[in-house]
Amino acid sequence: MTERPTTTSVITRLSPAKINLFLHITGKRADGYHNLQTVFRLLNWGDYLHFTLVDDAAFSIIDKPLDADKLCHQLLTLSGADTITSSINDNLIFKAARALLVFAIQANRLPQQLAQIQITLDKHLPMGAGLGGGSSNAATTLLVLNEIWQLDVNQNELIKIGASIGADVPIFIFGKDAIAMGIGEELTAIDLPEKQYLVLTPNAHVSTAQLFTHPQLQRDIAPLSIATIQSQCNDYVQHLNSPYQNVFTPVVISLAPAVDEALRYLQGLESPALGTARMTGSGSAVFLPLDTSVTTDKALLATWIKDAPCAGYLVSNL
Repeated sequence: MTERPTTTSVITRLSPAKINLFLHITGKRADGYHNLQTVFRLLNWGDYLHFTLVDDAAFSIIDKPLDADKLCHQLLTLSGADTITSSINDNLIFKAARALLVFAIQANRLPQQLAQIQITLDKHLPMGAGLGGGSSNAATTLLVLNEIWQLDVNQNELIKIGASIGADVPIFIFGKDAIAMGIGEELTAIDLPEKQYLVLTPNAHVSTAQLFTHPQLQRDIAPLSIATIQSQCNDYVQHLNSPYQNVFTPVVISLAPAVDEALRYLQGLESPALGTARMTGSGSAVFLPLDTSVTTDKALLATWIKDAPCAGYLVSNL
């Protein structure tokens, strides 16, 4: 009798970057976190995650009571993330998988058999850049594992799971441009015009925790209504007009000269680009929205990237 050959299936997904078109802190919460207001824009640029599973091979759930951490180690192997965390337990991809299993166990939704999966991270986004790389990896993992394991966890439930992992995870589960409030988990979709951006990633990293405790950080921006943010998109999409700003920018450029240099470089291109340069998140990446009048001039854009003080990328919205 001839054995049927084992076949493998690979699911590959873009784990996209995000930028913040503006970023305000409107106050401190009782739980110690800060309330934010921002508009997230998802990009067609990011990391790639490859999920490899052996067809017809499944891990049988026998142990009771179930230990989500042990089960996660039995079901998943992770490669490509060695340079990010020294322990797999600290990696956001693994944390996402574990959190999903915890939810499924508590909700009594775990099937009797689950596919064993090899996750390979193809990393392109720099860490600590304000582009949401790790959070996006976690969200992509939640979405794909929910699909592969057929757990039927809905989007709202996934967003709650994501928020427990990190404040930027929910936007990537939401999967579209959005106004965000709370710690970033209160999301309202917003329609924005197609846009290309010149993104620079200076070699600098400032601790987010350090920034939130910095005495110069403005934490009392007056909250804006969703309707106001929706109606005033012309004040932050291409240009950045008052009251819209990124409150982290003055603090970060005072602490990280490389960010200051990159932002100044983009500010020197504002006139021909017809846009306002700014920082995303708590840095260190900076970006410049490009008017359609320059996006077709490939030679000019190539020169801008070549002359930049650090790595530069021409990207579009997702």
